[in-house]
Amino acid sequence: MLICGFLFLSTAAPFSSAVLNCSQPTPASLLRSLEPVFELKSLRPVINISVPTRVGIEFTLFGILGVDEKSQVLTTFIWETLEWKNEFTSWDPVECGLEWIAIARDLLWVPDIVINEFMEKNSAPEVPYTYLRYDGLVYDAKPVRVVSSCSLNIYLFPFDVQNCTFTFNSYIHRSSAIQLELLGTYEQIFQASKEEMATQGEWQLVGITSERVVIPTLEGYSYDELRFFVAVKRHSTMYVVNLLIPSCFLITVDLFSFMLPVQNVDRSLFKMTLVLGYTVFLLSTNDLLPITGNTIPLINVFLSLCLTLMVTSLMETIFITNLQRGSAHYTPPPRWIKGFILNFLGRLAGIPPKPEPEKDLVIKNPDIQENFSPVSKENETIERKGTQKEHETLQVLKNLSRDLQAIHHHVILQLKGSPSSEEWIQIGLVIDRLLFIFYIFFITVSFISIIIIWVTSYNSV
Repeated sequence: MLICGFLFLSTAAPFSSAVLNCSQPTPASLLRSLEPVFELKSLRPVINISVPTRVGIEFTLFGILGVDEKSQVLTTFIWETLEWKNEFTSWDPVECGLEWIAIARDLLWVPDIVINEFMEKNSAPEVPYTYLRYDGLVYDAKPVRVVSSCSLNIYLFPFDVQNCTFTFNSYIHRSSAIQLELLGTYEQIFQASKEEMATQGEWQLVGITSERVVIPTLEGYSYDELRFFVAVKRHSTMYVVNLLIPSCFLITVDLFSFMLPVQNVDRSLFKMTLVLGYTVFLLSTNDLLPITGNTIPLINVFLSLCLTLMVTSLMETIFITNLQRGSAHYTPPPRWIKGFILNFLGRLAGIPPKPEPEKDLVIKNPDIQENFSPVSKENETIERKGTQKEHETLQVLKNLSRDLQAIHHHVILQLKGSPSSEEWIQIGLVIDRLLFIFYIFFITVSFISIIIIWVTSYNSV
């Protein structure tokens, strides 16, 4: 068997190095002249087997069909171009009448170039022909629907830029047999892709670079790889308009609800309506958010914080309303709570503790104080000089005055409340002010961060 193979190569080599002769300058004559070459399609088309075949590679990106964050897959449509030299073929374009001829792909040797990141079979239309030039250059171009694996980082969603890799290499041939090279430059590939881009969806092509890598093996051999790095950026306007701006509006409305007086308006109903509306909003826009288990997008954290702040605000409003309505029945707050919240946090929030109120003089027994007041002495003189009827009238007026004083004192206590009740209400006001300040801080930082990330993502293009 080895002797037969040697004899076949020795007889084919002299023929392959010769120029083909055409009987007529027609495609049919040239095709008949190429029939001996077609019989050598199973051999790598070189005269000297130790000489590697140089395969040039380029592609044009026609469309970005989609990105699946959950499966970590990028789907694109490219036009792949391969060029190599077939040393078994050469003819005189004047004698044969043609410089190029279309040959069925299965009649010529074709390098086994694959894309390592392929996840599915190529479903693009099949192109059955290649082009053969008079000097032996083979031009092979075909469409490829590339469903490739890609490590997606969606932390900055929807302002993320994804970098995916297309690795072209021979499936079985080593560097000693096939060497890969780039046709043209990657700048030309990027420019041509931008000009020919037919569909992008929500993605925009922002860059294509390439590098040639030689991968060594443990056996001492090496394999050629040509890597293309494709950078795509998501169009973020839809997500900003449909997710971020409504969330910012709702949380701003919740912020201004702190201006409603707790004493006169039930803020809990208003805040509860906001929480329910925001929950329905998140459920209706859930399909816009990416689904992945690798990293949590920053926008998910932002939306969760917005909902958490709204719920916290609602709970704080319920707590303050409870203090306003039922603190009269509470025990006095502990000393450490008064010291920490009223004295320390209250001063930070701009609500200093109220001074201790002066105790009102309470008349418990008017009859006893009558002995020490000049009015009572005059009344006694009048009683001695007046008649019995005047004495009874005066006594009724005194009793009426005492009752009015008691009623007045009771009303004052009800309006002012007990000292413990006022302290609890003051604690609630301090907590309300602190949450209001935290709300302002959170909204300010969030707005500035969104604007900075958004502007940076556009400037990086």
